[in-house]
Amino acid sequence: MIVLIIFVALLVMICLNMPIAVALAISAILGLIITEGVDSLVTVALDMYDGSTKFSLIAIPMFVLAGAIMNAGGITDRLINFVSAIIGFIRGGLGMVNIGVSLFFAEISGSAVADVAALGSVMIPQMKQRGYSAPLAAAITSSSASLAIIIPPSIPMIIYAVSANTSVEQLFVAGVVPGLLGAFGLMGVAYVFARRYNLPVEEAFNLSQVRRTFVEALPAFTLPVIILGGIFGGFVTATEAAGLAVLAALIVGIWYREVDLKRLKTAMIEGGMQTSVVMLLVAASVLMGGFLTRAQLPQDLAQQMLALTDNRYVILLILNVFFLVVGFFLHSVAAIILVIPIVVPLIEQAGIDPVHFGLVVTLNLAIGQQTPPVASVLITSCAIARANIWAVSKVNVYFVAVLLVVLLMCTYIPAIPMFLVEYFYR
Repeated sequence: MIVLIIFVALLVMICLNMPIAVALAISAILGLIITEGVDSLVTVALDMYDGSTKFSLIAIPMFVLAGAIMNAGGITDRLINFVSAIIGFIRGGLGMVNIGVSLFFAEISGSAVADVAALGSVMIPQMKQRGYSAPLAAAITSSSASLAIIIPPSIPMIIYAVSANTSVEQLFVAGVVPGLLGAFGLMGVAYVFARRYNLPVEEAFNLSQVRRTFVEALPAFTLPVIILGGIFGGFVTATEAAGLAVLAALIVGIWYREVDLKRLKTAMIEGGMQTSVVMLLVAASVLMGGFLTRAQLPQDLAQQMLALTDNRYVILLILNVFFLVVGFFLHSVAAIILVIPIVVPLIEQAGIDPVHFGLVVTLNLAIGQQTPPVASVLITSCAIARANIWAVSKVNVYFVAVLLVVLLMCTYIPAIPMFLVEYFYR
């Protein structure tokens, strides 16, 4: 009964537009006072500090900073030129270029909002000039940006790993194949739209142009090599790779001699604010996690679910539906922090690999970024394109369908995300 009261109080505060981190902390403190008295609050500040200063969390501001340097240092423009030279000869190639560059940018930033903000301001105006409708341009940009939390590095994956006490590196590796499948699927849908609306071919294929843009973009390609090569090869942890990514992005930006200090400062401030929000959520989640553990809610939920069925695939289906609904209303980080501590005992008892489940959760939340009413990535893309969110959603539903297919494949064919993990780590 007490747990129900606490969750009702939490939902009321969120509906009143109180910051989720503040609402979470107040609810947890209220629960501790009711169950254990005021004396239990003695260690609250220390618990919050310990929870938000874990080593793996340092990767979050580092990846955000690397993405900011990449966008301010001319790296993004060269990636766009190279991808355009490769696939610009296909009808509707500019939409595919958008998806392809998102794939590269995802390997640096780890944030879908950062991806859509950085690339959308460049790609959407170009697409509109070339005959793409505003809803179509916004839908392609929005859906492809969500690759940033599937392809490593991924900020939600880092938060999940901390919450579920599992390996960040293995989660990153598990995201590679699903991310590529998602990218190719989105390109296929973009091509269908290009044929339907007779969108233009950007340029004829020119091998010398490909060679020239490849040479220009070659220093930029060192970034994913450093991050993914270092992690996959076991040379660095995810946190160390994030630090190397910042250093490499800075060196490449200086090499291009295009570092825009004003633009970089603005991006760094925005990244710092984004990181602060995440860290405050993590700190508040420690209190809620402690309260839930003492109240035995996760264990009770696990027992009740297993009493209904012990089939792991049925349990995964139920959890998929649950996370899809949660994604309608919560941002990815908030959803992970609120829900994962509750369901971890369930997946452990059901024999579900926590790395596999982490990838499934990430895919669910990537879809949640595209589904109103919250839909942070979709809303950002609509704002840049100056398009109505419901008009964009009518187009975006086809791209979201691709992500749903990838989700189902990864849920029920675990080898798709896990075979690289098995190869490198087990």
